[in-house]
Amino acid sequence: MSGPRIAVVLKGYPRLSETFIAQEILALERRGLAIDIWSLRKPTDRFRHPMHAAVSARVAYLPEYLRDDPRRVLRGLAWACRRPRFAALIRLFLRDLRRDPTASRLRRLGQALVLAREVDPAVSHLHVHFLHTPGSVVRYTSLLTGRGWSFSAHAKDIWTTPAWELSEKLAAADWGVTCTRDGLARLDALAPGRTRLAYHGLDLGRFPDPPAMRPARDGSDPVAPLRLLCVGRLVAKKGHDDLFAALAALPAGLHWRLALIGGGELRSKLQTLAQEHGLGDRVAFRGALPQPDIIAAMREADLFVLPTKPAPGGDRDGLPNVLMEAASQELPILATAFAGTPEFIDDGVHGVLVPPGEPEALARALQALAAEPERRHRLGRAARHRLVQDFSEAAGITLIAGRLAASAGIILTAREEAA
Repeated sequence: MSGPRIAVVLKGYPRLSETFIAQEILALERRGLAIDIWSLRKPTDRFRHPMHAAVSARVAYLPEYLRDDPRRVLRGLAWACRRPRFAALIRLFLRDLRRDPTASRLRRLGQALVLAREVDPAVSHLHVHFLHTPGSVVRYTSLLTGRGWSFSAHAKDIWTTPAWELSEKLAAADWGVTCTRDGLARLDALAPGRTRLAYHGLDLGRFPDPPAMRPARDGSDPVAPLRLLCVGRLVAKKGHDDLFAALAALPAGLHWRLALIGGGELRSKLQTLAQEHGLGDRVAFRGALPQPDIIAAMREADLFVLPTKPAPGGDRDGLPNVLMEAASQELPILATAFAGTPEFIDDGVHGVLVPPGEPEALARALQALAAEPERRHRLGRAARHRLVQDFSEAAGITLIAGRLAASAGIILTAREEAA
C-alpha cells in the first residue's frame, strides 16, 4: 500500500492475552490505515487467535536482547551517530540511566537504534502500546528520527512506571489514549489533558450469538455440578489464590467444577495451592487457548469468575477484555470492584462485584449465585445489553483512527472513516 504508514510498536506480538491489540490493529486497517508492527520480542504462545491471521500488517522483530543480534545494533549505532539529533538522544538516555541504572534501560536504547535505522521511510508516525519499556523505545526513536509519536496506555504500564518517567513521556508524546477512567485519572494527575479515554470495546461481529438457553444447574446434583470458568493469565493480579480460598470455603453439598484458562508464571504454584486446598480433582488447568476455544468454554459455563486485585509490585488490571467476551455470551459474571471492572459492571445489575482480596466475600457470592439460576440469567442478559449499548468497538476506534490519520498525514475517505 502506497502513501504514509504508521509503525505500531509493542512488547510482544502476537499474544493470546492481548486480543484487544489485535482487534484494534485489524479495525484500524479496515479504516484504511497502513500499519507496520514492530515487536520487542517474539511470541512464545503455542496458539494464535483467528484475528491474527486477518491482520495484514507487516511484522518485524527487534532483538529482544542486544547480544541476540549485535550486528544489527552496531549498524543502528553507526547510522545514529551521523544523525543531527544523536547528541540530544544520548543526553536524554544518560539522564534516564542515572535514574534507572538497569540493563533494561540500555536494551531499550539499543532497540531504538535498530528501529530508527530499519523503519520504513514511508512511516510518518509512531504509535506504541504500553508506556513502560515499549514507550521508552518509541520515545528514543522519535527523538532520533524527528517522527511524532503517540501511545495507548493500559494497566501495568500506568501503575508500575515511576511518576517521573510517566510525566516526561506524557509531555513528549503528541497525544495518547487509555482504556479506563481509573487509568485516565492517574495519567491526568501527572499531566492534565494529555490523554483521552478510549475503551477497547468488542467487535461483536467476531462472536456468535449467545446460547438460546443455559441449564439451570444449582450445584445440588453431583452428576451435574455447577460449571465455573475463569480466564486470565496465571499472575498475581488475577487473584486465583483468592478464588481457590473461596472455593475451599464452599459447603460440601455444593457441587462444582472450575475450568481455568490461561498460562503464566504461577501455574506450578497454583497447582500446588489447589492441591493444598483439596480442590485438585475439581480444578482443570487448561493452559492458554485460542479465542474460539475460550468462547466455546463460555457457552458451556454457568458462571464466570475473575477476582482481580493489586499485585504485590503494584501491577493491576485495566478493564479485562475477557469480561466483555463473557458478556457477549450472556454468561453471568462475578468479579471484584477493582480497577476498570466497575466501569463496565454495575453491582447487582450487570453482574456481582465483591471487594478485592476478600475470599470470604467471594465465597458468599459464589454460594448465593449458585442457588439462583434465574438471577444468573438476568445478570447475563443485562451484561450483554450493557456491552451492545455502551461498549461496542466503534467509538474507541473512531477516535484512535482519526488521531492516527491526522498525525500520519493520511486522508481517510468517508467510507473508510465509517468502516
